[in-house]
Amino acid sequence: MRTVITFGTFDVFHVGHANLLQRAAALGDRLIVGVSTDALNMAKKGRNPIYNQHDRMKIINSLRYVNFCFEEETLEKKAHYISLYSADVLVMGDDWVGKFDHLQSLCEVCYLPRTPSVSTTEIIEIISSN
Repeated sequence: MRTVITFGTFDVFHVGHANLLQRAAALGDRLIVGVSTDALNMAKKGRNPIYNQHDRMKIINSLRYVNFCFEEETLEKKAHYISLYSADVLVMGDDWVGKFDHLQSLCEVCYLPRTPSVSTTEIIEIISSN
């Protein structure tokens, strides 16, 4: 069985998220997803997500492409999560190209193209300005 792992905040879930998860799932037999905690999101982006981590995890767990999701507490534990879940492939969006190449000794690292013209930050900005 080939296990794929990916990570993200998945706030204000949109078609770009669905595309990434669908393509990631197609690379293996099982898809494990690390969902950034609220605290991690604050540390990364300087703001709380719109939806709290429990709601975001419920959304991700409801998707047919996802076999299991867990709370990602820190970016520095990716190697630990890969080992813990026996992942064969790490999938990240291409906005992270090169940033996780050091994990290639643990698993295959694959960067998938983002869906053009879709951004959670832009969606939040559009909603906030109206």
